[in-house]
Amino acid sequence: MTDTLLGRPVQGLVTRDTPVGHTLVGVKKKAAIQLMGSRLWGRFNPNHWDPVYAAQTGLAAPIQTGEMSSAYIAEMCVNHFGANFLRGARVVCKYVGSTLANEVITTHGVVREKTPKGNGYRFTVDVWAENEAGDKKTVGWVEVDVGV
Repeated sequence: MTDTLLGRPVQGLVTRDTPVGHTLVGVKKKAAIQLMGSRLWGRFNPNHWDPVYAAQTGLAAPIQTGEMSSAYIAEMCVNHFGANFLRGARVVCKYVGSTLANEVITTHGVVREKTPKGNGYRFTVDVWAENEAGDKKTVGWVEVDVGV
């Protein structure tokens, strides 16, 4: 069986049978200054790509935009929910710490709730992104309907 939107096997995706407490396998990304300075992610604010400017504003290094951590969390969710994540999912995130250039960020997710809905379930998953030291940078939750 394949995911009809993404065209890949559904093995490993969250299904109706996935239990509360299930842990999602995260993604790991390095906060590369080359990406942080791209037009897409923060080119207009030198705090995101210029070490000298960032230091002058009191930062230890340039910082990623919050959208980058959100993108990492979204990638993890697509990996586990497939096309279901692209159909009306709800994502709520709060940025709680700056991600500095060259930090390695890993995303995490744990199914908190599984509520019957239609022919399937609405899954609520606690999500977060943290650096190598375990410092949380982004926290939140997602809701995704499976089999609805």
